[in-house]
Amino acid sequence: MYKQQIEEYFSKHKKELLEDIGKLIAVQSDRSEAKPGMPFGKGPAKALELALNIAKEKGLITKNYENYVGTVDVNDKETELGILAHLDVVPAGTGWTTNPYEMVEKSGKIYGRGTADDKGPAVAALYALKAVKDLNIPLSKNVRLILGTDEECGSNDIAYYFSKEKVPPKTFSPDGEYPVINIEKGSFRSSFTGRYQKNESLPRIISINGGLKQNMVPKLCEAVIEGFTLLEVEDYIKPVAKQLKVKYELLESNQEVHITIEGNSAHGSTPELGNNPITAMLTILSGMSFAKSEGFNRICSVNKLYPHGDFYGEALGINMSDDESGKLTIGLNIFEYNEESLKGSFDCRSPLCANDDNVVSVMEMNMIREGLFLEIEKMNPPHYVDKNSELVQNLLKVYEDYTGKEGQCLAIGGGTYVHHIEGGVCFGCSMPGTDNHMHSSDEFAVIDELMLSAKMFTQIIIDICA
Repeated sequence: MYKQQIEEYFSKHKKELLEDIGKLIAVQSDRSEAKPGMPFGKGPAKALELALNIAKEKGLITKNYENYVGTVDVNDKETELGILAHLDVVPAGTGWTTNPYEMVEKSGKIYGRGTADDKGPAVAALYALKAVKDLNIPLSKNVRLILGTDEECGSNDIAYYFSKEKVPPKTFSPDGEYPVINIEKGSFRSSFTGRYQKNESLPRIISINGGLKQNMVPKLCEAVIEGFTLLEVEDYIKPVAKQLKVKYELLESNQEVHITIEGNSAHGSTPELGNNPITAMLTILSGMSFAKSEGFNRICSVNKLYPHGDFYGEALGINMSDDESGKLTIGLNIFEYNEESLKGSFDCRSPLCANDDNVVSVMEMNMIREGLFLEIEKMNPPHYVDKNSELVQNLLKVYEDYTGKEGQCLAIGGGTYVHHIEGGVCFGCSMPGTDNHMHSSDEFAVIDELMLSAKMFTQIIIDICA
């Protein structure tokens, strides 16, 4: 079974593994403007180059697919197992107590953007390939580590790669949690708009801006209003903010009051774990005595359809669930309002029972009634793999052997890298109960969990490819 050899190997290479994670964390690799030869910007391309150089230095076989994807092979035989990880990250955002692009180790954890999602797991997988090679374990087939650079912004990298290479017979991604994720909810990410006549009657709302990424519950939302004194706004907001459990900051300038609402960020798949400052801001502004106008009416309409704390689409008429995949969730994660138009972008994660008729059509109808217009797009279907498949059973066995815990299959709201890969599942790297603050400030990975993951990945490679 090689378990003792694997344990000894990673006890010797722990420091080296963590150092290589630190090198990748230092590269800011959120997507930026495309450049020649860099389809997702400088950062993702730089991270990919670094990762492939690390792999090459360890004697592994590498290939760069035009800076969309890089691959790492342990041999030149037919690939039986694919491990799919990504090197791009979401923007750091605010609220960090450490530098997000400098890995900090403390109390058995490493902090930094990408430590958990997904640079840390990617390096753990890379070292699993290295372990098999260094331990001279004979393989009859190849394992390929596939390193992508656009998972956070639509996975165009993987679409490009699989247009050139075939999908391995077995694929897993260390882009989630243990034991095994075999169901991923579908998704519906789109936007809505509203237009209205400019109205300068006072008091009025001049602008609202909140959110950076559609799949990320934001931390901040800002608004500029006119026609109220700072004291009037303070007297109104203080008890409401307390009720909504958000922080606020007020600034008076040129007869305008600038309002900043601070909530709690979270991954778009779990909006209930955050506290959305956009919906809090809409609740606050809708309750104030602004002059009557089309624009203010639209603000009240958005607040009606996306009330603060409604994570399940009840006000939109799309609240639903099923036993296998759980509840539908939705979050309004980007919002812009000016004197003549507004635009909101949401992230909806849908269970197996959801479809275009009972989600998209219902949302469109209810928005039209409120003077808002939904940008119609097809839903991204859910992903389901039979829990009795050979790969799933193999992963669960290794999990039980190495952790001593019962293995089971999970359903999640997040879409991982294997969402569109037939038979692909998610395996690791977070243990049950660990909240890594993914997509939030102070993201971290538990060192022992990463090392355990590397060991399990090594065992899986042996079991499938020997």
